[in-house]
Amino acid sequence: MLDLKQFEIWFVTGSQDLYGEDTLRQVDEHSKIISEFFDGKTEIPVRVIFKPVVKSSDEIYRICQDANVTPDCIGIVAWMHTFSPAKMWIRGLQILQKPLLHLHTQFNRDIPWADIDMDFMNLNQSAHGDREFGFIMTRMRLNRKVVVGHWQQDDVISSIADWTRVAAARHDLKGAKFARFGDNMRQVAVTDGDKVAAEMTFGFSVNTYAVGDLVSVINQVSDEAVNQLTEEYENTYSLVSSLRRGGERFQALQDAARIELGMKYFLQDGGFKGYTNTFEDLHGMKQLPGIGSQRMMAAGFGYAGEGDWKTSAMVRALKVMGSGLSGGNSFMEDYTYHFNPANNLVLGSHMLEICPSIAEGKPSCEIHALGIGGKEDPVRLVFNAPAGPAINVSLIDMGNRFRLLVNEVEAVAVEEALPKLPVARAVWKPAPDMKTGCAAWIYAGGAHHTVYSQNLTTDHIESFAEMVRVELVVIDKNTNLRQFKNELRWSEASFK
Repeated sequence: MLDLKQFEIWFVTGSQDLYGEDTLRQVDEHSKIISEFFDGKTEIPVRVIFKPVVKSSDEIYRICQDANVTPDCIGIVAWMHTFSPAKMWIRGLQILQKPLLHLHTQFNRDIPWADIDMDFMNLNQSAHGDREFGFIMTRMRLNRKVVVGHWQQDDVISSIADWTRVAAARHDLKGAKFARFGDNMRQVAVTDGDKVAAEMTFGFSVNTYAVGDLVSVINQVSDEAVNQLTEEYENTYSLVSSLRRGGERFQALQDAARIELGMKYFLQDGGFKGYTNTFEDLHGMKQLPGIGSQRMMAAGFGYAGEGDWKTSAMVRALKVMGSGLSGGNSFMEDYTYHFNPANNLVLGSHMLEICPSIAEGKPSCEIHALGIGGKEDPVRLVFNAPAGPAINVSLIDMGNRFRLLVNEVEAVAVEEALPKLPVARAVWKPAPDMKTGCAAWIYAGGAHHTVYSQNLTTDHIESFAEMVRVELVVIDKNTNLRQFKNELRWSEASFK
């Protein structure tokens, strides 16, 4: 789990010299109280740093410049306590490279009806000061998050907390490296894409490494390290008898541990935040990484199969967003359908690599044959995902832009035993219903690979799309196919 407390957002309040020292002193005091309140809220996973009130174009420019070059600063929360003429903000906003949240609040919750006078009115002007600030950002066509309400209200705190998680994920992708072992699965379209455009848009790079480079690291893993990891497997999961010490397949468990450690060392030494591989390129490896890829995801690395670097990057991004929250995020695939008219369902899974962060109960560590890849039987973790709300997220390369596609789903309990299905799985109902949800996904060009999230919402993905300036398409309870197809047409026109 990534410690988000290493990051900080700056609380910046706007005013002007017009009001005099006494008023400005109160503005500064109020701003400090609010920022310290936010910094003390456990719901907000990052530090909230108070910055002195800015009152001129030069001060605003400097604070934006400082935010850009401060490594741990992931964004700015701006509030206009008084009236802050928006022309002062133009130069600063033009250079600001960090995400911005506009907090439309005021220090007092209630109007002091019996005591209110013009001194109070001059001090507490955010009702129209924030509108002046909002205009200039709209005029400049700037993406930002707007949160409205009193700063002590739970929904305001929750909205700020959600935004900081997304800002942390956006920050994490800037300069992130993803390794692609081998190439894309042959002839597959949706998992490929423009890596140069991705680096320009999101900030992460993707480069290919030969499987032989990885194998050389795997072969150097010590027997002592392998024994320690197999013991960890035994203590963490329910091992089938054949994989236990003395069992006829125990060597396969050790082989899987050696592969996991080799991948871990390769990625850590290279400073990678995620990776992808394909079963069509396993030269020199005994088995396809199953449990290793599952556990690397659980440790926070991005992963997707078959060369799908876009989904790998999104797994990492959602892992960062969800850090510290209950529930998990995993590489996923819509695998097969249950078309019972009384109970339409999707069974989501993959050949091996579903993250145990979404598991219900203790996973079972098993070994089974794999009909593709031509290697020895791989070890994998088998489990069910629990019932509850979730989202599926797909990043698609549309050629002239990237599209983020979200489908809100409701996972249901896996009630069948599935004794012959040797993979981890989740079962869900897509919103608004099976036929509409699946058709909308196909109309939008959604990939068969997704990120399945139990602890994030569409709002998180919407904020992320706005921060990185990419198209967002949402399939939810309100989706109507006729309107949905029109929205896709409008979006296509707007991006031309």
